[in-house]
Amino acid sequence: MPEVTPHSAPDPLGPQRPWLLVIDPQRVFTDPTSQWRVPRWEEIVEPVRRLVPAFGDRVVLTRWVPKTEKHGSWRDYFREYQFADRPADHPTFALDERLADLSWPHTVLAPTFGKWTAEMRELTGPDPHLVVAGVATDCCVISTVLPAVDDGARVTVVTDGCAGSTDEAHEAAMSVMAGYFPQAALRSTDEVLPMLEQAAAEAGDDCAPASVRATG
Repeated sequence: MPEVTPHSAPDPLGPQRPWLLVIDPQRVFTDPTSQWRVPRWEEIVEPVRRLVPAFGDRVVLTRWVPKTEKHGSWRDYFREYQFADRPADHPTFALDERLADLSWPHTVLAPTFGKWTAEMRELTGPDPHLVVAGVATDCCVISTVLPAVDDGARVTVVTDGCAGSTDEAHEAAMSVMAGYFPQAALRSTDEVLPMLEQAAAEAGDDCAPASVRATG
């Protein structure tokens, strides 16, 4: 995975337990035969598998599904990508099997690139802290992060937990999101997990997952 230099200033998790959003880890983006295959998908599987259990019941899986009624530029979009114009329950939109054994307490489906939807806002509450991983960095990830920041969310983007349509597109999107500091910050999995543990300890959070609580 290409390296993206994060900001050196800290972004403490704050008084709220953060939410983990795993953006669109679906077969349409991970299958080697898919036109939308994300080349470095395999490299983010392990970081995502480390993150999910650490967030307990504050994990949201998102899934992109096609619009049932096309309008405006979406008509052009589906003329260009006719292979993606399938029912929402088509196997191509299913969760990638390498993450299927994990616990996913919440799932949000959306026919838009960005997943900062009314349903997501209702789930996380106002002004949440979001930790974001998934695919593709240069499409659905950045399309989720920037509207969330505009709406007052604090966002941590997991650098090794995201993959782009190309290395160049990934790096460009990360650079754009880095420009929104301090509302958005770039952090690796190895940085996020200790911060999560520290926040749980400072809050005396007995409900934090065992994988996050300090082990003495």
